[in-house]
Amino acid sequence: MSVEIKAGEDRYDIVVDGKTAGFLETRTRTDAILFLHTEISDDFAGQGLAGKLVTAALDDVRAQGRSVLPYCPYVRSFIAKHREYEDLVPEDKRAEFEL
Repeated sequence: MSVEIKAGEDRYDIVVDGKTAGFLETRTRTDAILFLHTEISDDFAGQGLAGKLVTAALDDVRAQGRSVLPYCPYVRSFIAKHREYEDLVPEDKRAEFEL
């Protein structure tokens, strides 16, 4: 299985064997990138693709030196379980996202 993450305007896509398997919808603000919604197609469910997608997106944001506002419940729960990404959420916003 070939998995590729593509960063586009206001979204990240996860592509498996040439087919778009899911996406993470974002909005870019001057102070942060808002992570709004993560969705994986039913055809690709249960393969851990959402975690791979979110990991790649968070790593990309870190590489840009930006911060994240995790409005998407999946991303919020992912960050809560993977505390190494918590620093991407501004300290004054963590309580708002229960982090």
